[in-house]
Amino acid sequence: MDMKKRIHLELRNRTPSDVKELVLDNCRSYDGKIEGLTDEFEELEFLSTINVGLASVANLPKLNKLKKLELSDNRISGGLEVLAEKCPNLTYLNLSGNKLKDLGTIEPLKKLENLKSLDLFNCEVTNLNNYRENVFKLLPQLTYLDGYDRDDKEAPDSDAEGYVEGLEDEEEDEDVLSLVKDRDDKEAPDSDAGGYVEGLDDEEEDDDEEDYDDDAQVVEDEEDEEEEEEGEEEDVSGEEEEDEEGYNDGEVDDDEDEEEPEEERGQKRKREPEDEGDEDD
Repeated sequence: MDMKKRIHLELRNRTPSDVKELVLDNCRSYDGKIEGLTDEFEELEFLSTINVGLASVANLPKLNKLKKLELSDNRISGGLEVLAEKCPNLTYLNLSGNKLKDLGTIEPLKKLENLKSLDLFNCEVTNLNNYRENVFKLLPQLTYLDGYDRDDKEAPDSDAEGYVEGLEDEEEDEDVLSLVKDRDDKEAPDSDAGGYVEGLDDEEEDDDEEDYDDDAQVVEDEEDEEEEEEGEEEDVSGEEEEDEEGYNDGEVDDDEDEEEPEEERGQKRKREPEDEGDEDD
Protein backbone atom coordinates (compact mmCIF):
# COMPACT_ATOMS: atom_id res chain seq x y z
CA MET A 1 0.00 0.00 0.00
CA ASP A 2 1.37 3.41 -0.89
CA MET A 3 1.72 6.18 1.67
CA LYS A 4 -1.17 8.31 0.36
CA LYS A 5 -3.70 5.48 0.69
CA ARG A 6 -2.36 4.62 4.11
CA ILE A 7 -2.81 8.19 5.31
CA HIS A 8 -6.36 8.21 3.97
CA LEU A 9 -7.14 5.02 5.89
CA GLU A 10 -5.54 6.31 9.07
CA LEU A 11 -7.72 9.42 9.02
CA ARG A 12 -10.84 7.30 9.71
CA ASN A 13 -13.25 10.02 8.69
CA ARG A 14 -11.36 12.62 10.70
CA THR A 15 -9.95 15.86 9.37
CA PRO A 16 -6.13 16.18 9.34
CA SER A 17 -6.31 18.87 12.02
CA ASP A 18 -7.93 16.36 14.42
CA VAL A 19 -5.04 13.91 14.23
CA LYS A 20 -2.39 13.88 16.96
CA GLU A 21 -0.81 10.53 16.19
CA LEU A 22 -0.08 9.05 12.76
CA VAL A 23 1.50 5.63 12.18
CA LEU A 24 2.50 4.81 8.60
CA ASP A 25 4.90 1.91 9.24
CA ASN A 26 5.65 -0.56 6.42
CA CYS A 27 3.77 1.29 3.68
CA ARG A 28 5.57 2.30 0.47
CA SER A 29 6.88 5.73 -0.54
CA TYR A 30 7.60 6.39 -4.22
CA ASP A 31 10.97 7.94 -5.06
CA GLY A 32 11.97 7.61 -1.39
CA LYS A 33 10.03 10.73 -0.36
CA ILE A 34 7.16 11.49 1.98
CA GLU A 35 3.83 11.70 0.13
CA GLY A 36 0.32 12.71 1.13
CA LEU A 37 1.37 14.41 4.37
CA THR A 38 0.58 18.12 4.44
CA ASP A 39 0.76 21.03 6.85
CA GLU A 40 -2.96 20.51 7.49
CA PHE A 41 -1.83 18.04 10.19
CA GLU A 42 -1.11 21.04 12.35
CA GLU A 43 -1.93 19.23 15.63
CA LEU A 44 0.26 16.20 14.88
CA GLU A 45 2.54 15.29 17.81
CA PHE A 46 3.68 11.78 16.92
CA LEU A 47 4.68 10.51 13.46
CA SER A 48 6.02 7.05 12.68
CA THR A 49 7.37 6.09 9.24
CA ILE A 50 9.34 2.94 10.01
CA ASN A 51 10.50 0.89 7.01
CA VAL A 52 8.75 2.86 4.28
CA GLY A 53 11.72 3.22 1.93
CA LEU A 54 12.54 6.85 2.69
CA ALA A 55 15.78 8.20 1.27
CA SER A 56 15.07 11.82 2.16
CA VAL A 57 12.93 13.91 4.50
CA ALA A 58 12.87 16.85 2.09
CA ASN A 59 9.09 16.64 1.57
CA LEU A 60 8.26 16.78 5.26
CA PRO A 61 5.60 19.49 5.83
CA LYS A 62 5.72 22.15 8.52
CA LEU A 63 4.70 20.40 11.78
CA ASN A 64 5.31 22.82 14.60
CA LYS A 65 3.72 20.60 17.30
CA LEU A 66 5.53 17.41 16.32
CA LYS A 67 7.51 16.06 19.29
CA LYS A 68 8.23 12.42 18.39
CA LEU A 69 9.51 11.27 15.01
CA GLU A 70 10.25 7.65 14.06
CA LEU A 71 12.40 7.30 10.90
CA SER A 72 14.13 3.98 11.60
CA ASP A 73 14.91 1.28 9.02
CA ASN A 74 14.96 3.58 5.99
CA ARG A 75 17.68 4.74 3.57
CA ILE A 76 18.32 8.26 4.82
CA SER A 77 21.94 9.37 4.36
CA GLY A 78 21.72 13.11 5.03
CA GLY A 79 19.62 16.25 4.62
CA LEU A 80 18.66 16.40 8.31
CA GLU A 81 18.71 20.22 8.32
CA VAL A 82 15.08 20.00 7.12
CA LEU A 83 14.07 18.65 10.56
CA ALA A 84 15.18 21.79 12.36
CA GLU A 85 13.24 23.91 9.89
CA LYS A 86 10.01 21.89 9.68
CA CYS A 87 9.86 20.32 13.18
CA PRO A 88 11.53 22.79 15.56
CA ASN A 89 9.98 21.28 18.71
CA LEU A 90 11.18 17.68 18.34
CA THR A 91 12.17 16.02 21.62
CA TYR A 92 12.61 12.43 20.37
CA LEU A 93 14.20 11.32 17.07
CA ASN A 94 14.86 7.73 15.98
CA LEU A 95 17.19 7.37 12.99
CA SER A 96 18.39 3.82 13.70
CA GLY A 97 18.98 1.52 10.75
CA ASN A 98 19.70 4.32 8.27
CA LYS A 99 22.79 5.16 6.17
CA LEU A 100 24.35 7.86 8.35
CA LYS A 101 28.13 7.43 8.15
CA ASP A 102 29.79 10.36 9.91
CA LEU A 103 29.23 13.05 12.51
CA GLY A 104 28.79 15.70 9.83
CA THR A 105 25.45 14.14 8.80
CA ILE A 106 23.97 14.63 12.27
CA GLU A 107 25.52 18.05 12.97
CA PRO A 108 22.38 19.91 11.69
CA LEU A 109 20.53 18.46 14.66
CA LYS A 110 22.24 21.06 16.87
CA LYS A 111 19.46 23.44 15.91
CA LEU A 112 16.86 21.20 17.53
CA GLU A 113 17.16 22.84 20.93
CA ASN A 114 14.48 20.66 22.56
CA LEU A 115 15.91 17.34 21.37
CA LYS A 116 16.45 15.09 24.40
CA SER A 117 16.67 11.60 22.91
CA LEU A 118 18.44 10.46 19.72
CA ASP A 119 18.75 6.90 18.44
CA LEU A 120 21.40 6.03 15.82
CA PHE A 121 21.60 2.30 16.50
CA ASN A 122 22.74 0.22 13.49
CA CYS A 123 23.99 3.29 11.64
CA GLU A 124 27.61 3.30 10.41
CA VAL A 125 28.37 6.40 12.44
CA THR A 126 28.20 4.30 15.61
CA ASN A 127 31.40 2.51 14.54
CA LEU A 128 33.51 5.67 14.88
CA ASN A 129 36.04 5.96 17.69
CA ASN A 130 34.69 7.69 20.78
CA TYR A 131 31.30 7.79 19.09
CA ARG A 132 29.20 8.44 22.17
CA GLU A 133 31.53 11.02 23.67
CA ASN A 134 31.74 12.97 20.43
CA VAL A 135 27.97 12.94 19.82
CA PHE A 136 27.27 14.27 23.31
CA LYS A 137 29.80 17.06 22.66
CA LEU A 138 28.27 17.83 19.27
CA LEU A 139 24.70 17.81 20.64
CA PRO A 140 24.91 19.05 24.24
CA GLN A 141 21.12 19.29 24.55
CA LEU A 142 20.85 15.48 24.42
CA THR A 143 19.99 13.50 27.54
CA TYR A 144 19.91 10.04 25.96
CA LEU A 145 21.83 8.58 23.02
CA ASP A 146 20.76 5.12 21.85
CA GLY A 147 18.75 4.69 25.04
CA TYR A 148 21.55 5.58 27.52
CA ASP A 149 22.68 8.81 29.14
CA ARG A 150 26.26 10.17 29.41
CA ASP A 151 26.96 7.87 32.38
CA ASP A 152 25.72 4.81 30.47
CA LYS A 153 22.56 4.61 32.55
CA GLU A 154 19.60 3.24 30.66
CA ALA A 155 16.58 5.44 30.10
CA PRO A 156 13.79 4.46 32.56
CA ASP A 157 11.20 3.97 29.80
CA SER A 158 11.10 4.16 26.04
CA ASP A 159 10.18 7.73 25.17
CA ALA A 160 8.19 6.62 22.14
CA GLU A 161 6.25 3.97 24.05
CA GLY A 162 5.59 6.35 26.90
CA TYR A 163 4.30 8.94 24.49
CA VAL A 164 1.97 6.49 22.76
CA GLU A 165 0.64 5.32 26.12
CA GLY A 166 0.06 8.95 27.04
CA LEU A 167 -2.03 9.45 23.91
CA GLU A 168 -4.07 6.34 24.69
CA ASP A 169 -4.69 7.61 28.22
CA GLU A 170 -5.90 10.92 26.81
CA GLU A 171 -8.33 9.10 24.49
CA GLU A 172 -9.64 7.04 27.41
CA ASP A 173 -10.11 10.22 29.45
CA GLU A 174 -12.07 11.76 26.60
CA ASP A 175 -14.30 8.67 26.40
CA VAL A 176 -15.00 8.88 30.13
CA LEU A 177 -15.83 12.56 29.88
CA SER A 178 -18.26 11.87 27.05
CA LEU A 179 -20.03 9.33 29.24
CA VAL A 180 -20.60 11.77 32.08
CA LYS A 181 -22.22 14.39 29.88
CA ASP A 182 -25.86 14.32 28.87
CA ARG A 183 -27.20 14.53 25.33
CA ASP A 184 -27.31 18.33 25.44
CA ASP A 185 -23.55 18.37 26.14
CA LYS A 186 -24.26 19.64 29.66
CA GLU A 187 -22.32 18.05 32.46
CA ALA A 188 -24.54 15.88 34.61
CA PRO A 189 -24.85 16.81 38.33
CA ASP A 190 -23.41 13.45 39.25
CA SER A 191 -21.14 11.16 37.30
CA ASP A 192 -23.37 9.10 35.03
CA ALA A 193 -20.62 6.58 34.65
CA GLY A 194 -20.25 6.31 38.44
CA GLY A 195 -24.01 6.15 38.92
CA TYR A 196 -24.31 3.53 36.25
CA VAL A 197 -21.65 1.43 37.92
CA GLU A 198 -23.33 1.88 41.31
CA GLY A 199 -26.65 0.87 39.74
CA LEU A 200 -25.06 -2.26 38.38
CA ASP A 201 -23.61 -2.99 41.81
CA ASP A 202 -27.05 -2.55 43.44
CA GLU A 203 -28.66 -4.85 40.89
CA GLU A 204 -25.99 -7.45 41.48
CA GLU A 205 -26.53 -7.17 45.25
CA ASP A 206 -30.29 -7.56 44.79
CA ASP A 207 -29.74 -10.59 42.59
CA ASP A 208 -27.40 -12.04 45.19
CA GLU A 209 -29.99 -11.45 47.94
CA GLU A 210 -32.72 -13.06 45.84
CA ASP A 211 -30.49 -16.02 45.12
CA TYR A 212 -29.68 -16.27 48.82
CA ASP A 213 -33.40 -16.15 49.76
CA ASP A 214 -34.20 -18.78 47.17
CA ASP A 215 -31.43 -21.00 48.44
CA ALA A 216 -32.57 -20.51 52.03
CA GLN A 217 -36.16 -21.36 51.07
CA VAL A 218 -35.00 -24.49 49.28
CA VAL A 219 -33.05 -25.55 52.38
CA GLU A 220 -36.11 -24.93 54.59
CA ASP A 221 -38.33 -26.91 52.24
CA GLU A 222 -35.87 -29.77 52.24
CA GLU A 223 -35.72 -29.73 56.05
CA ASP A 224 -39.55 -29.75 56.23
CA GLU A 225 -39.68 -32.68 53.84
CA GLU A 226 -37.11 -34.57 55.90
CA GLU A 227 -39.12 -33.91 59.10
CA GLU A 228 -42.30 -35.13 57.43
CA GLU A 229 -40.54 -38.26 56.21
CA GLU A 230 -39.20 -38.91 59.71
CA GLY A 231 -42.72 -38.44 61.14
CA GLU A 232 -44.16 -40.88 58.64
CA GLU A 233 -41.45 -43.39 59.46
CA GLU A 234 -42.24 -43.06 63.18
CA ASP A 235 -45.97 -43.58 62.49
CA VAL A 236 -45.28 -46.63 60.39
CA SER A 237 -42.95 -48.09 63.00
CA GLY A 238 -45.60 -47.39 65.71
CA GLU A 239 -48.28 -49.21 63.73
CA GLU A 240 -45.94 -52.14 63.15
CA GLU A 241 -45.24 -52.36 66.86
CA GLU A 242 -48.99 -52.30 67.64
CA ASP A 243 -49.60 -55.04 65.07
CA GLU A 244 -46.87 -57.16 66.62
CA GLU A 245 -48.31 -56.63 70.12
CA GLY A 246 -51.79 -57.52 68.87
CA TYR A 247 -50.42 -60.59 67.20
CA ASN A 248 -48.68 -61.66 70.40
CA ASP A 249 -51.85 -61.05 72.43
CA GLY A 250 -53.76 -63.24 69.99
CA GLU A 251 -51.30 -66.08 70.50
CA VAL A 252 -51.70 -65.87 74.28
CA ASP A 253 -55.50 -66.03 73.97
CA ASP A 254 -55.27 -69.07 71.75
CA ASP A 255 -53.06 -70.79 74.30
CA GLU A 256 -55.56 -70.01 77.05
CA ASP A 257 -58.41 -71.34 74.89
CA GLU A 258 -56.52 -74.55 74.34
CA GLU A 259 -55.92 -74.97 78.08
CA GLU A 260 -59.62 -74.60 78.95
CA PRO A 261 -60.90 -77.71 77.05
CA GLU A 262 -58.24 -79.82 78.80
CA GLU A 263 -59.60 -78.72 82.17
CA GLU A 264 -63.15 -79.47 81.05
CA ARG A 265 -62.06 -82.90 79.91
CA GLY A 266 -60.56 -83.57 83.32
CA GLN A 267 -63.81 -82.61 85.02
CA LYS A 268 -65.77 -84.90 82.75
CA ARG A 269 -63.46 -87.76 83.54
CA LYS A 270 -64.00 -87.17 87.23
CA ARG A 271 -67.75 -87.14 86.80
CA GLU A 272 -67.94 -90.38 84.86
CA PRO A 273 -66.74 -92.66 87.73
CA GLU A 274 -69.14 -90.96 90.08
CA ASP A 275 -72.00 -91.65 87.69
CA GLU A 276 -70.97 -95.30 87.48
CA GLY A 277 -71.09 -95.57 91.29
CA ASP A 278 -74.58 -94.26 91.39
CA GLU A 279 -75.69 -96.83 88.85
CA ASP A 280 -74.30 -99.72 91.00
CA ASP A 281 -76.32 -98.55 93.93
